[in-house]
Amino acid sequence: MSKWVVGISGASGAVYSKRLIDALAERAKEDKSLRADLVASSNGRAIYRDETGGDLEKTPFRLHAQNDFNAPFASGSAPYDGMVVVPCSGGTLGRIASGASDSLLTRGAEVMLKERRKLLLVFRESPLSLIHIENMATVTRAGATVILAAPSFYSGAKTFDGLIDTVVARILAHMDIPQNLQKPWGEA
Repeated sequence: MSKWVVGISGASGAVYSKRLIDALAERAKEDKSLRADLVASSNGRAIYRDETGGDLEKTPFRLHAQNDFNAPFASGSAPYDGMVVVPCSGGTLGRIASGASDSLLTRGAEVMLKERRKLLLVFRESPLSLIHIENMATVTRAGATVILAAPSFYSGAKTFDGLIDTVVARILAHMDIPQNLQKPWGEA
């Protein structure tokens, strides 16, 4: 069984979270053991709606309220493989780096770090301040992986969606979930 948490913070870039959720939903049709839980900040929900036209309530995965500390992944005893925060804002990164669990999203991240599970933070701010860089170093030392939401151009993507897929394919690779969005480098 593969169980993941997808967290959505209030940074612009909801297209990445939407594409990841869509890819996970497609994969879950083939792999019935794949599960995902969602949590979004109030700004994350609003930006998701504004940027994608989508409704997180209508995804095939369970959406938890940001203050629902009874959600399974708020405890280290619940067996999750990891968590992806996509997009990850500077504020969310800072709260995770300082251990300030003021919401289910940041509590979920804290649990992943303390249990030594995968925590992927897809950072979507630019330019970077020294505070961002130091917080990235802090979470990396604690065991997280920071993935910049920066599309790769060597992929030869011809569309906007193709560029988004380069980032989402990288996320899925770090989740150890097979994908068909992009061929790995060097494969024809």
